[in-house]
Amino acid sequence: MSRCQQVARPLVRSLRPCPSAAAASQSQTTLAVRYLSSTAARKNLDKTTTDTAQPGSEALDATILGQNAAADTPQMRQQLAALGSADLGSRRRRAALATTGDIPFEQLPYQCFQEARKILNQDREEKIAKIVAETAKIKRLEAADPSTMRGGEAYKQKRLLSLREHVEELKILADINDPEVKRRFENGTGDMSKPIYRYLANRRWRSMDHKIVVQRIEQFNIVPDLLPKFEPTMDVKMSFRGYTVAPGAVLDSRMTEVAPTLRMQVFDKGERLLTIVVLDSDVPDVATDGYSRRCHYLAANIPWDPTKNLLSLRQVGGSALGSTAGELAVPWLPAFAQKGAPYHRLSLFVLEQKAGQTLDSAALKELYDGAGRDGFSLKSFRDKFDLNPVGFNLFRSEWDEGTAAVMEKHGIPGSDIEFKRARVVSMKTPRAAKGWEAKRQGPKYKSLWKYTKRIKGARFERK
Repeated sequence: MSRCQQVARPLVRSLRPCPSAAAASQSQTTLAVRYLSSTAARKNLDKTTTDTAQPGSEALDATILGQNAAADTPQMRQQLAALGSADLGSRRRRAALATTGDIPFEQLPYQCFQEARKILNQDREEKIAKIVAETAKIKRLEAADPSTMRGGEAYKQKRLLSLREHVEELKILADINDPEVKRRFENGTGDMSKPIYRYLANRRWRSMDHKIVVQRIEQFNIVPDLLPKFEPTMDVKMSFRGYTVAPGAVLDSRMTEVAPTLRMQVFDKGERLLTIVVLDSDVPDVATDGYSRRCHYLAANIPWDPTKNLLSLRQVGGSALGSTAGELAVPWLPAFAQKGAPYHRLSLFVLEQKAGQTLDSAALKELYDGAGRDGFSLKSFRDKFDLNPVGFNLFRSEWDEGTAAVMEKHGIPGSDIEFKRARVVSMKTPRAAKGWEAKRQGPKYKSLWKYTKRIKGARFERK
């Protein structure tokens, strides 16, 4: 044993928790201090207790949260799931719940916690006072005559916009440090009509998901193949038959036979109308020996606001119960790719319509449905109707064992077409054999002729 180990061993022993103290701490009903590391080893639930206690009962609740607050096993996760989402969380949270009982979150009996809440409440009151002052300033400016200002009406509107943005920022700063707000946001119960929850959702989206989408846009050359420039500002997730699709994933044609379900989240306030387009940008064109585009789905005039987050493309414009508002112009066409062709990029774009603008779905259907699907240009569509792309997602499609059946089921021609690479013949003039090849042209090396084209040609000449 080294000298350092001899010196450190007594110190480590003194820092270890005492088993008797841990047992005494667990026997107490209410504690002011949380013992998070007092459990020396993981304990299984008492068999007699689990046999008699039903999910949601007080006995099982006390057993899980009290005796096994620091444990984390698959069996305990199942039991916690049976109790409901309120009892799920980290081990630290479960230990805190075991020691605080039914005390409300904002009244937890920790002196440091309550002192911190006093400071946060004082800061929030200061922000609210500033909000009241800025709101009064906005009202005075709205009532003011723009002719008395140096910049006139333009200066007035610019000043009003700046003040309103400052008020929104103060609303976020007033609630950004509130632990109750953070708890609601983490539990998914936040009100997205409030600026603070939209701000937190936007920050979480930009931390990873936004970076992945931007990477896919660059990786698959969406810019400049479909648009000259594009920066997504809206979170769009896509799922087929309950399966959430990672951006750019290759999907089975049987999975994409039906229209997807979108989970969309906007981060600015107000209601707006959206247009959704799905197009294939890798349709083989044999006549030009290149690629063209095809529209697979088009819907317009879909109302949306920050409080909404789920949209089924199958229900847009339908008359059945549970249908989503909006107008369907081009119905869903299953994704497909012929045998031998490279993968197809199917991009989903969410475009925001101008305020007060409504698109004519009948005119869109006449333009882009049927034969109008082929040769669809997203850039021309955007410029023609003055739309702003805000959301994006994509998946890829390849020939698989179910593609032919899907194409035949939906009446799509071309399931019997197979693309093959054309053989490119060299334009170089043949040259005489030299070196190793020239020395082994005779019948003695006949077994080697198959390995070299030039030797093989010399064999045919001799015959």
